[in-house]
Amino acid sequence: MSVPMLNKMHMNGYDVLSVNNGPWRVCTKSDRLGAFPSREEALAFAAALPAYRARSSRPANNQ
Repeated sequence: MSVPMLNKMHMNGYDVLSVNNGPWRVCTKSDRLGAFPSREEALAFAAALPAYRARSSRPANNQ
């Protein structure tokens, strides 16, 4: 039985990860933005995107 291997990095606010030497994926917490055959291509794609900052939930404006 093999153990799954996860390679994970962060670039520009995005997760860049690969599972079991599969394709490298660029993701946010809720979306997968792209998949690439090499780590360098995935990192270049993440670097070209605008900086990502997760939105915090705002309280309702009760007026």
